[in-house]
Amino acid sequence: MDNNEYRLTGHHAEALLAADALEVLECPAGNAFEQLRAFHDTAPGWLFGHLAYDLKNETERLHSAHPDGIGFPDMFFFRPRYLLHLRQQELTISGEGLTETAAKQILAECLREPANPPADVTWTPVPLQSPIDHAGYLYAVKALQEHIRKGDCYEVNFCREQFARMAIPDPLLLFRRLNALSPAPFAAWYKTGHKHLACSSPERFLKKQGNRLLSQPIKGTARRSADPAQDALLREALLQSAKEQSENVMIVDLVRNDLSRTAVQGSVKVDELFGIYAFPQVHHMISTVTATLDERFHFTDAIRHAFPMGSMTGAPKVRVMQLIEQYERSRRGLFSGAIGYITPEGDFDFNVVIRSILYNAEQEYVSFQTGSAITFYSDPQKEWEECLLKAKAMETALGIV
Repeated sequence: MDNNEYRLTGHHAEALLAADALEVLECPAGNAFEQLRAFHDTAPGWLFGHLAYDLKNETERLHSAHPDGIGFPDMFFFRPRYLLHLRQQELTISGEGLTETAAKQILAECLREPANPPADVTWTPVPLQSPIDHAGYLYAVKALQEHIRKGDCYEVNFCREQFARMAIPDPLLLFRRLNALSPAPFAAWYKTGHKHLACSSPERFLKKQGNRLLSQPIKGTARRSADPAQDALLREALLQSAKEQSENVMIVDLVRNDLSRTAVQGSVKVDELFGIYAFPQVHHMISTVTATLDERFHFTDAIRHAFPMGSMTGAPKVRVMQLIEQYERSRRGLFSGAIGYITPEGDFDFNVVIRSILYNAEQEYVSFQTGSAITFYSDPQKEWEECLLKAKAMETALGIV
């Protein structure tokens, strides 16, 4: 996990690396959060892993029927043998049974890594496919707007998958290329078995430090410009956009409600509303919501009641997740889920898995998904163009231009 030197609230370290699983927890939706609580409580220690979007079927009475070409489990955590912390140019190496010789070998390997990823493509790109083409996307957006008109919901995060059957000999190189193209504060490289994730996420799902909870939903996007004056205008237009502000407020209210389910009464606060943050390809509107976790609740309760994150569902949450299942054509799986860590004390930090490439090496299947928030006032064509904008860095990393 790499914050790429973004100075955002609450980062535990500039980079964290966990490797070599001593013990793993892998389970489907059902009683996964109970198993996570027991897994941590039995032998408290560092845990790293993920929560897939389809855990929604545990938190609510929902189902997932679409195909999944990647196949990450609904929940997976591991206790690492080795843990590396990078803080302000200080690297700490720790681990079970770590010897001085092993530490020196790890350090040498860290120093050996080249500073910049190779520019050449080491695999043969193939055309991307999608179960939802341009016409199908426009039809689905208009259908969702009809649901909004009828009062079924207010906002829906609608996504489409793009995939290809191709072999990637070095998936780590894919992450290094994506991270160079689009460095982000919640970037991560994640591998379990033959499944890989290259993540350039700009968004935090939920963090706990002590009894303080922190969520930073993103809703609102504008393209960047190489011309500083034009870029400033685009930034200001995003800040002043009534449409983007209304989308952001709806999700902030949803997050406030989610956190209130495990928070001390009256402790939920919006620390920042409509903050505008610049990233390599886009400007984003980010708000910050905090709360105090009630001591009656376990840390897993805070995660369970807030998952999936409102920025990737919409409002009201249960109804829009039903509509997402109805109109999308691929199972989200790890996309729009979360990856992160849990400390021995029960603190945690999880991102939102967006701007990410997923790869199943066994099936030679590579996939990414992009989406946007659909409201009554959305222009379907502009929402399509937003999805294309978000896909640009991932296409380039794959060598598809």
